[in-house]
Amino acid sequence: MKQLEVDLGYRSYPILIGDGILDQADILKPYISGPQVMVVSNETVAPIYLDRLVAGLPKLQVLTHVLPDGEEYKTLETLNGIFDALLAAPCDRGVTLIALGGGVVGDITGFAAACYQRGVAYIQVPTTLLAQVDSSVGGKTGVNHRLGKNMIGAFHQPRCVLADTGTLNTLEDRQLHAGIAEVIKYGLIRDPQFFTWLEENIEALLARDPAALQYAIEHSCRNKSEIVAQDEKESGIRALLNLGHTFGHAIETGIGYGQWLHGEAVAAGMCMAADLSQRIGWLAPEEAQRARRLIERAQLPVLAPGEIDADRFLELMSVDKKVQAGRLRLILLKAIGEAVITDDFDATALRDTLTACRAA
Repeated sequence: MKQLEVDLGYRSYPILIGDGILDQADILKPYISGPQVMVVSNETVAPIYLDRLVAGLPKLQVLTHVLPDGEEYKTLETLNGIFDALLAAPCDRGVTLIALGGGVVGDITGFAAACYQRGVAYIQVPTTLLAQVDSSVGGKTGVNHRLGKNMIGAFHQPRCVLADTGTLNTLEDRQLHAGIAEVIKYGLIRDPQFFTWLEENIEALLARDPAALQYAIEHSCRNKSEIVAQDEKESGIRALLNLGHTFGHAIETGIGYGQWLHGEAVAAGMCMAADLSQRIGWLAPEEAQRARRLIERAQLPVLAPGEIDADRFLELMSVDKKVQAGRLRLILLKAIGEAVITDDFDATALRDTLTACRAA
């Protein structure tokens, strides 16, 4: 088992990474705040892993709550169902929530923990690659709104993240590929050596080679934990983690939540960010092509859906957390491994990117 640390002073917490550690859930005991635990999962993950997790927990009052599966259920209504279950139990302020599942489960469970009785403890047990390398780390929680993705939420750090790489064996190929998009992101924004490693090992990741997956997860988590430790609430460099996300969130909102997986939308969004970076003279054409080629090799989309035209894209992108004083800010690339957040880009170039980077 590998252990990393998210350094946030007295709120620091470990990321535990290993194959089979779901069966060692007693290692979570120091991070459980009281005698009550509620495990929140979804209808896809619960039949496979819920009993295993519960069997390994210390002798506690363990409650469970199962959500429907899908991004379209990441809503205030679903959140309220968790509150109903907590209150009906009833659960007091000492309860610890455990999120067992992918990014939707982790985000909505974390938001429930942030809100219930003004804040209770929670633990992340991510079971998808995307959640293991990205969404489970850093304390971003929330739900979607019909006008914008992740626009309602809170920063609320978990007590611990337990990432069992063995859970990826039951992951659908499409979900695995979506997770690889977030792995590629770390290479693009700050780690050119990791990007080169990904170019050399992408087929091993797609084949679920255990050593390659372990390395990619550990490296991604280390990158993210270093950024979060410097900028917990995204007032500066943490925004770099959103490479491709402003475009990607517009895709998800524009075509309807759940039609594309989050990682698929981010993949197309990163290609759009690279295209715009090239158009304004920042990113060399050969580097833009390297980014696109690796995303293609990961069997991910490189073009946005054709039904979202440039005007609609701009409308959707205006509802984004990075908009400040009415100005859209984007994460763009100076080079592979060097990202910047900026509102200094040519509006015509952006419109050209939005037009050119759409499927026919």
